[in-house]
Amino acid sequence: MAMIAGGKDRGKQVMDSGKYARYTPEQVEALERVYNECPKPSSSKRQQLIRECPILSKIEPKQMKVWFQNRRCREKQRKEASRLQMVNRKLTSMNKLLMEENDRLQKQVSHLVYDNGRMHQQLQNASIANDTTCESMISSGQLMQQQNQTLQPPSSDANSPASLLAIAEETLEEFLDKATGTAVKWVQMVGMKPGPDSIGIVSVSHSCSGVAARAYGLVNLEPAKVMEILKDRLTWYRDCRSLDVRTAFTTAKGGNIEFLYMQTYAPTTLARARDFWTLRYSTSLEDGSLVVCERSMNSTGGLAGPTNSNFIRAEMLPSGYLIRACEGGGAMIHIVDHVNLDASSVPEILRQLYESPRILAQKMTVAAFRHIRQIACETSGEVSIDTSNQPAVLRSFAQRLSRSFNDAINGFPDDGWSFLEFDGVDDVTLYINLSPSKLFGSHSSLSSLVGGVLCAKASMLLQNVPPASLIRFLREHRSEWANSGIDAYSAASLRGTPYTVPGFINSSSASFNQVIIPLAHTVENEEFLEVVRLESHAFSQDDVLLGDVYQLQLCEGIDEDAVSSCAQLVFAPMDQSFSCDTPLLPSGFRVIPLDFKADSTAARKTLDLASTLEGDSGGATRIAGNTNSTDTRSVLTIAFQFIFKNYVRESAATMAREYVRSVVASVQRVAMAITPSRVGVELGVNHSVGFPEADILARWVLSSYRFHTGIELIRADPHHHDSPLKLLWHHADAIMCCSLQVPPSLTFANQAGFDMLETTLIALQDIALENFLDDAGLKALSSEFPKLMQQGFTYLPSGCCVSSMGRAASYRQAAVWKVLDEENAQHCLAFMFGSWHFV
Repeated sequence: MAMIAGGKDRGKQVMDSGKYARYTPEQVEALERVYNECPKPSSSKRQQLIRECPILSKIEPKQMKVWFQNRRCREKQRKEASRLQMVNRKLTSMNKLLMEENDRLQKQVSHLVYDNGRMHQQLQNASIANDTTCESMISSGQLMQQQNQTLQPPSSDANSPASLLAIAEETLEEFLDKATGTAVKWVQMVGMKPGPDSIGIVSVSHSCSGVAARAYGLVNLEPAKVMEILKDRLTWYRDCRSLDVRTAFTTAKGGNIEFLYMQTYAPTTLARARDFWTLRYSTSLEDGSLVVCERSMNSTGGLAGPTNSNFIRAEMLPSGYLIRACEGGGAMIHIVDHVNLDASSVPEILRQLYESPRILAQKMTVAAFRHIRQIACETSGEVSIDTSNQPAVLRSFAQRLSRSFNDAINGFPDDGWSFLEFDGVDDVTLYINLSPSKLFGSHSSLSSLVGGVLCAKASMLLQNVPPASLIRFLREHRSEWANSGIDAYSAASLRGTPYTVPGFINSSSASFNQVIIPLAHTVENEEFLEVVRLESHAFSQDDVLLGDVYQLQLCEGIDEDAVSSCAQLVFAPMDQSFSCDTPLLPSGFRVIPLDFKADSTAARKTLDLASTLEGDSGGATRIAGNTNSTDTRSVLTIAFQFIFKNYVRESAATMAREYVRSVVASVQRVAMAITPSRVGVELGVNHSVGFPEADILARWVLSSYRFHTGIELIRADPHHHDSPLKLLWHHADAIMCCSLQVPPSLTFANQAGFDMLETTLIALQDIALENFLDDAGLKALSSEFPKLMQQGFTYLPSGCCVSSMGRAASYRQAAVWKVLDEENAQHCLAFMFGSWHFV
């Protein structure tokens, strides 16, 4: 007993020594250095530290383990406390904003009540109303005349500091009235929900001249830093081509007045680009808030700005940024964008892009907030990125890809682009650039190796095609639109000709697999930067030396639930060095929605078989009668760039044009397959999955289940005469059919099955059973296969499947049965996965 007691005492002493260990400042400093390098060292690593570091030699291994555990716990608590403090500051600031918004709305209601009472009084007394109207018109005329005199000062004083300061102060007053007052009637933008994790509160204008958008929210950056970022519009406004400060001077109060000339891109090949000539005023208010406001200047009175025949002059009404410091750090930002883009100069089908305040909010107002929030998260370490590259470098690559793609779509003459005569069919336009140094830079080694660049472009109208679904499909299934063995960027590289980008596949007998390597993404996942590796597989002796092809890829707007102005896929060839000065020559796809009144939930449904499902009697009439209420339109723009040598220019031009035409045809087929409308039926497109027809196969699946189990898989409602295919399509469990060929592949799926597989109709047959079921599922199916063949039905235990996107989907139980045709012959196998969900 004494020995046991002594053992307990010694154990208690060891525990106490580990629990109440005290460390010298030198030991703590050494441990902190180790923690910064490796927060969770292994047992062998801790033993090595004790041996190699004399300061730590007196610390027991158990004590060191406890120290690292406590240190990790303190770090986790610190981060959580910091996060909660930030959330609390956001909620406090958001509450303040909502109170200000409530005050503004109350003032607006008061104005409306007053106006309503005045109008009622005018209607009772017509003569007084006429007099009041005349006086109002005279007063309005005098006020407009005074404003014109302010905005259009005499030519002798137009450039005087006093006149410009008066314009700047008036711009400031009008901007503040829009940002915090009632100058514009604002309505909250649909899809932008305020909250601690959102960018803030976003509103759009209603019934005002031009289009306007407003947003305000909190960011974890200092006001001066926020002001610097917002003024540098080239870094965050993707549609901004150039921004030049032509003249600047400082006011007596310490403000700054600048004259700016800004050029913006056109989003498609069907419209011309815009430019602005504006005055920008930067100052601080009495409460310490920072303000940057801006407005267009008239072309009279000596204030004329530069002109360019390739652009249409647009007008910027008083807009800007109000930045207030917040208690505890961070800044509260108010952003107002108000422009008139001259929508009458574009085709009627595209006018919604220039008349919609929602588009303006997405492309400018929300984009500014997202950029600032991205920088704030990167600064605080909240965003995980590729450790081999700095966040600024990755943002620079994304910006260069987007800007170069816009350059390709617009084809500005000052970049060296000129129109190349077409072959009589105007579906694809071809532009040529014989000055590659303007694209790659004179320092680039690629400029001396090529004779020029060809850009083949096309735009088309899509009906009822969800932009996010189309771009997501083009991203995941490159083989559906790219020629086998020829990458989209080396497409101009004919076999045996020298006009090719070095290191690219230039053989028509090689195939490739696509591997997507993520690099970075924005905070809200609305944009992804990634590297695509095309792994070549040679089929002839001449192709043995073919290497893998690398592309830098930017993907945007593939989340159907996100609010985005467009969905696009942009990619450019690159080498493995991933150097910052790598020349980029991007190509890609851009889909811009043109209608915003349609139900957004319709686009979130996977309806590859919708036209067949609604083909029952009565259903076709019902859908046809409601087509106009659910139809959505979008414009697709395709631009591909090719490098060539001068002496093969003609053949390269012919090849580039034909290649893009083949891409257009492929994209049209894909769009037809994923559309949830009846357009495919009206054009005679067959939406059935394999042979036989989908409705016949659905009837076989249901009858075979009843034959093998004696129960009905789906109990039909006697009051609704729905087709078997429609019942099967809307079944809650994921049901899919697998061929009996070797190797077995999937041939049919219902809506839940497509959601589980994360695929579409066209790509369904490319999914093999062995790639869908995991190892445990394949082993269970193999053990149950004799029973399945003998009895025609079996169950598989719970397990996981792998979708086409690589995500694991867990299911509680799976039923498998043989599907028999009308002659009781085996046709395929049917799988039904119950209670599945992604893990």
